[in-house]
Amino acid sequence: MHRKRLLFYLPFVTTLLFTMCLTASAATAPRISTDELKSQLGSAELVVLDVRGNWDWVKSEKQIVGAERVNPGGATQWASNYSKEKTIVLYCT
Repeated sequence: MHRKRLLFYLPFVTTLLFTMCLTASAATAPRISTDELKSQLGSAELVVLDVRGNWDWVKSEKQIVGAERVNPGGATQWASNYSKEKTIVLYCT
């Protein structure tokens, strides 16, 4: 019975811890200016991720060319898909 309870709560606890770490990291993450980003667009060392919510993405007329749209709430699923050796830029509204 204890094992079933552990298996039930493990995904929730893991998600909570990951979200807390991501939030703490976001506060200290370096920022990049628009001009810096423009100068790096097209570089193989740059990954641009559009993390806007669905409504913001749909109503927007502008998108960064080459950006990949990812689910802002699904960081636990997509974060490991990108090399830590590259510069990863997340943008939203």
